[in-house]
Amino acid sequence: MAKNKRTGKDRGDAPALGFLGSLRWIWTQLTSMPTALFLLLLLAVAAVPGSIFPQRSMNPETVNEYLEQNPATGPWLDRFQLFDVYSSAWFSAIYILLFVSLVGCIIPRVKKHAQALRTPPPRTPARLDRLPQYTSLSLVEDEADTPSDDEVIDDAYKVLRKRGYRVERRSDATGRSVAAERGYTREIGNLTFHISLIGVLVSVAIGGAFGYAGQRVIVEGETFVNSLVSYDSFTPGTSFNPENLTAYSVKLDKFDIVFDRESKTHFGQPLDFTAHVETRRSADAEPVKEELKVNHPLRINGADVYLVGNGYAPVVTVRDGNGDVSFSGPVVSVPQDSVYTSLMVIKAPDAKPEQLGFQGFLLPTALVDETGFGISGDPNAINPQLHLNSFAGNLGLDDGVPQNVYVLDTENLTEVNSRNLDSGGIVLEAGQTYDLPDGKGSIAFDDLKRFIAVDVNYDPSKTPILIFAFLSLAGLAVSLFTPRRRVWVKLKNEDGQRSIEYALLARGEDPRLERESAELHNIFDSKWPLASQKQDQGEVNA
Repeated sequence: MAKNKRTGKDRGDAPALGFLGSLRWIWTQLTSMPTALFLLLLLAVAAVPGSIFPQRSMNPETVNEYLEQNPATGPWLDRFQLFDVYSSAWFSAIYILLFVSLVGCIIPRVKKHAQALRTPPPRTPARLDRLPQYTSLSLVEDEADTPSDDEVIDDAYKVLRKRGYRVERRSDATGRSVAAERGYTREIGNLTFHISLIGVLVSVAIGGAFGYAGQRVIVEGETFVNSLVSYDSFTPGTSFNPENLTAYSVKLDKFDIVFDRESKTHFGQPLDFTAHVETRRSADAEPVKEELKVNHPLRINGADVYLVGNGYAPVVTVRDGNGDVSFSGPVVSVPQDSVYTSLMVIKAPDAKPEQLGFQGFLLPTALVDETGFGISGDPNAINPQLHLNSFAGNLGLDDGVPQNVYVLDTENLTEVNSRNLDSGGIVLEAGQTYDLPDGKGSIAFDDLKRFIAVDVNYDPSKTPILIFAFLSLAGLAVSLFTPRRRVWVKLKNEDGQRSIEYALLARGEDPRLERESAELHNIFDSKWPLASQKQDQGEVNA
């Protein structure tokens, strides 16, 4: 049996907690404020891997590429769900524990504060002179306006109540007094802050469950309809239902860019982007002309449409060896530099007898440098040219394996045109057609259009998060700047000489307590005839 080291007596074995006792102990630890703060810090740390490693929900192709490039560490990272951080079991566990901990912390505090609001101010101490801010004032008895005992108590009651104190009159063996207390809103602000934090957590969870984000490229003249099949990429929430997509459409009429043509140091840089669009808020709504700009999204039926990119889309027609059209339409080209030298890939899987593919560049304003290579001299389409290599063979699209539309897999293709072959590369200006060697087909550069890339974001939690964030800041401000104070005013009568004693006590540090005492003295001095006064800095009553 263990002995007490100080007394040498047997301490006895500690009683077993039991199952219910263990659960009670676990709940007590979980719902403590230090645990809530630790879980909040842990949640912030747990979110860090989401910014380090690619996330499958945002870009699955990047995750697959990472796994291919890191065959040793990649699978282990995937086992620990580091590519799905925000939907992982361990992140969700921290999130739920934080939510439970905050709720468990707040409910008892709300009950305790509700009880405190119904509790009268504490009793008047017998020795007010031991409190931090103490003042004794003597009344002049032979003046005509000398107040009675009732008037003194009533005046003190009214003064303190007017200054925001919760006041109560007292009468006991030590005399008549007034007890007052203020600062209950401090705890209300603190509770508001923590309740709002729970509201933010719930709102984020709702946004992650029912929100969605999607991307779409829209070429001039095309219309984007808000349906699942219209998105180029789509990231739904965990509880998203495609039937909840509201019907609206956005048609791109024209896209304008204003470039800097005056500055010598920033010549050619874009100054302004404007997408002229036609929107319909519903299937039966009338079309409305609107403008879409950077940082000025369209807000349609609760969704935000952001302008995030732009470029050129050459309109081409590809005919196969049989003379049939195997591809026709605009091809989105990806800008590579400030003068919009754009990478483009064309795939014609319907071409016969062999499938055809093209890759190369669009030069908006084609020039030839000193080495003989084509370059773009200006971002505007002054002299657009296509510089392409052609391929024939199996594009690999029939295998059912998804491919990047901006990458041409040439592993099973035969090069037909390039600078390294006798046939040379393909150079096309607007309106020209090029016939491929050996009768494999032809390609024509018909027109040049612009395109925009948009992000569509629907987040039902934005408004609740804004409200709760504002409430949390307001509650924090109230809790920080509202002092918790107690005041006692006592009427004493010794040997026919009446005096007024009052003292102030703050919960925690309150640098304005002395000023409050001075203001009360000035008010009492203006109400009652005072013969003398004595103000002391008393000792804090332990």
